[in-house]
Amino acid sequence: MQDIMQFAGSHTLLSLAWVVLLVLVIVTTVKGMFSKVKTISRGEATRLINKEEAVVVDVRGRDDYRKGHISNAINVLAADIKKGSFGELEKHKAQPVIVVCANGTSAADPAAQLSAAGFDQVFVLKDGVSGWSGENLPLVRGK
Repeated sequence: MQDIMQFAGSHTLLSLAWVVLLVLVIVTTVKGMFSKVKTISRGEATRLINKEEAVVVDVRGRDDYRKGHISNAINVLAADIKKGSFGELEKHKAQPVIVVCANGTSAADPAAQLSAAGFDQVFVLKDGVSGWSGENLPLVRGK
């Protein structure tokens, strides 16, 4: 214990950075455990789409969406969701909703906003469209 204190005293900035990272990991883990929005694998997403008629919401820009998206995905910009403008999504509140982005990092906020707006089951696709295409799963191009 004395060695740890001596190290912390000699390396204050490094010790502070370590404590901050530890707190962030703990907060993120606890937040994920209690969040209504869960991150799902591509296999689970495929099961939800095929068996439970899940709706895929692609929050990427229109150009990226046209370059390749999951079949039957609805393109709703994250900014529109933030404004509370859900468009045709409104009629799918009772169905599972899978929010996808380019790589799985920017879908969490729109997913949380959909959950807060009363959507029953909201999920985020792990690794987004890049992970989907990386496993050679089909993408639709155009429109």
